[in-house]
Amino acid sequence: MKRDTGQNRSITSKWRPATRAVRAGTWRSEQGETSEALFLTSGYCYDDAATPAARFAGEEPGMTYSRTQNPTVQMLEERIAMMEGAEACRVQASGMAAMTAAMLCQLSAGDHMVIAQAAFGPTRWVTDNLLPRFGIETTPVDGRDLDAWKAAIRPNTKMFFFETPANPTMDIVDIEAVCGLAREHGIRSVVDNAFATSAMQRPLEFGADVVAYSVTKLMDGQGRVLAGAVCGSAEFINSVLLPFQRNTGPTLSPFNAWVVLKGLETLELRAERQADNALEVGRFLEKRVPRILHPGLESHPQYDLVQKQMIRPGSIFAFEIDGGRAAAHGILDALELIDISNNIGDSKTLMTHPATTTHSSLAPDVRAAMGVSDGMLRISVGLEDPQDVIEDLDQALRKAGL
Repeated sequence: MKRDTGQNRSITSKWRPATRAVRAGTWRSEQGETSEALFLTSGYCYDDAATPAARFAGEEPGMTYSRTQNPTVQMLEERIAMMEGAEACRVQASGMAAMTAAMLCQLSAGDHMVIAQAAFGPTRWVTDNLLPRFGIETTPVDGRDLDAWKAAIRPNTKMFFFETPANPTMDIVDIEAVCGLAREHGIRSVVDNAFATSAMQRPLEFGADVVAYSVTKLMDGQGRVLAGAVCGSAEFINSVLLPFQRNTGPTLSPFNAWVVLKGLETLELRAERQADNALEVGRFLEKRVPRILHPGLESHPQYDLVQKQMIRPGSIFAFEIDGGRAAAHGILDALELIDISNNIGDSKTLMTHPATTTHSSLAPDVRAAMGVSDGMLRISVGLEDPQDVIEDLDQALRKAGL
C-alpha cells in the first residue's frame, strides 16, 4: 500500500468491510511506518505567513490546530467513515460528547426533538434536563411504535433520536421505518449505534441521516480509552457539526485516536466471537431466569426485525430476576469470574445493575417507563470461553436460589 492509499476513496471504496477496518484512513509519513504514526502535538508551524492565512480561510488544505485537525485523529475519522459507509466523520472526546454534539450542533431555542424513551441514562439527562434550559423541547416515545413517532411530530420538530438495540432494555427500533418517516417530514434522524457498531449494523444503509457512537465500547474493545464519533454526509459534518466542535472543543486526543485505530483492526473478529459467546450464554440463562432480553433469541419480541436489520445480534443483553435490587446485587456480589462494571464491549465479560449505575440519574418513574426494573441486570459478554462464563453465572444464580 502506498503512503496515501488509505486516504484515497477511489481505491478504499472498493475494499470489503474487514479490509477497511484494518487499512482505511491510513496515511504514512516519509518514514514509511507500518503502524499509524502518533502525532502528539497541539499546534503546527508554517514556512510563511501566507500559509496559515490560507488554511484558516479554507483556501488551502492542511493542519492549523489540533482542536480542529490532527493527522492521527484524521486517520481514525476516515477509517470509521469508511467502515460506516459515511461521507465523513468527526471523532469526539467521549461517547456522550458525541451524543451531545450531534444534538446541540443542529438544535436551537424553539426547536423540538423526539427521542425513543429507552436510552442511555446520560443521554436522557441531556434531553430531559439540559436541552430545556436552552428552550429545546423533547418528547420521549416508545421507539418500537411507529404511530407514537408520528403522533409526536410538531411543526418545529427538527430531530428524531434513538438507540437500537437500546441500553439496557434491548428494544429494537425499525430503522428504515422511523428514518423514512423522519425524511418525509424534513426531520433529521440520529441513531446511536454503540451497541452494534458497523460490524453488526449499518444504520445509514436503512436511511439514517446521522450515526453517533461511544467509540469507548466495542470499537476500542479493551476498556482503555474514552472516545466518540459522529458520522454523516459531508455537508452535515463540515457545515453543521464542525463549527460547533471547533468552537466548543470536545476534541479527541491523538493518543486515544491511535489506540482506537488499533482496536478497529480486530473489531469484526471480536464482534463475531463475542456475539457467538453471548448467544451461548443467553441460551443458558433463558432456562434459568424469569425474563431475558436477547436480540439473538427467538423469545425476543422483535426477533424478526433483528434478523432484517442486524448482521449479527451483538454481545450485550439484559435479563430480569425476581427480588428487585437486593437480589440483583446479591448475584453480582456472588460472581467470581465476571467483573462488576458499567462498561460494555470489553474483551472481558462485564455485568452491571442499570437502575443503580448507568440509569441512576433518572427518576424512578422515568426508569419504569423505559422498562428498567430494579431486578434487571445487563451483561456484556467477552472473549473468555463461554462455558466458564456460564459456570460463573450458574454458581451465582444458585446462591441466589435460582
